[in-house]
Amino acid sequence: MKLRNIKFGNVLVASGAQGFFGEGYWYHKWGRPFGLNFTGATFVAKTTTLYARAGNMPLHPDFTPRDRMPKCIVVKPWKGVALNSVGLSGPGAEALLETGQWQARKEPFMLSFMSVAPTAPHRISELVRFVDLLRERLHEFRAPVGLQVNYSCPNVGLHPGDLVNEVMTGLDMAHDLGIPIMPKFNVLLPPQVAKEISEHDACDALCISNTIPWGALPDRIDWKGLFGNNTSPLAQFGGGGLSGKPLLPLLIEWLDHAQSAGVRKPISAGGGILSYEDAHQVMRAGADSIFLGSIAFLRPWRMQGIIRAVNNMD
Repeated sequence: MKLRNIKFGNVLVASGAQGFFGEGYWYHKWGRPFGLNFTGATFVAKTTTLYARAGNMPLHPDFTPRDRMPKCIVVKPWKGVALNSVGLSGPGAEALLETGQWQARKEPFMLSFMSVAPTAPHRISELVRFVDLLRERLHEFRAPVGLQVNYSCPNVGLHPGDLVNEVMTGLDMAHDLGIPIMPKFNVLLPPQVAKEISEHDACDALCISNTIPWGALPDRIDWKGLFGNNTSPLAQFGGGGLSGKPLLPLLIEWLDHAQSAGVRKPISAGGGILSYEDAHQVMRAGADSIFLGSIAFLRPWRMQGIIRAVNNMD
């Protein structure tokens, strides 16, 4: 996938899968000899908010998770699913930029931002402030950088179906950065709405799909079968968002409908990709690149093989 003549490759890492700076998580070093290796995939930073946010996952002073097994994440590897309600824990954009770690990267990568203010005007104001912060520091970046703007995180109480005008305004605001902009949604976004958004001059690509909020699509997702109860095991954290195997058919269906709706901008697609066959289906359905996230702890031994295979696709 090439955006504004920058090669981001056929495989991206899902936002957050390697932390804020690519440092990864404690289990990555143990899985590396068995295939848990991100080499060949484009790094995407964990989503930051404008201001510091406690979220539901306590962090060390270096912004890495304090707990090895955070209470806001439930993983069921035998079912190929995970539920998380991290809630965008982080120190805020300015603190992250101050470390200089993003600026020091040498290969193209993407930042990820989400505004979490309670009203649309305040969310737009937060995005404007983030854009200003980033613009002030862009000259420090050694490598080309793109920006994912997340409009679909299920853990902060926002509903993307109501945000079309907000997305378009946000694209207006981000346009001046002069870098690739990729709004991020989940498959609950109607493909016809995606087409409308994609036609904005500042929209270089779309990212589909973020996690699915707990309880959504009950006719397509067997929540009780997956987690043993109709009540989320993360109810105390807001319910959480689902990643893993059940997302794959929803993603492929969404891509097919997006093609029919006339979406012509590039699409980076992920959700439930746990094998090369899954990745091939997603690319064949119309994705220009895939992104890998929960596979890192659901099927880690397959990651490097998938990356190599997809990068070798014609």
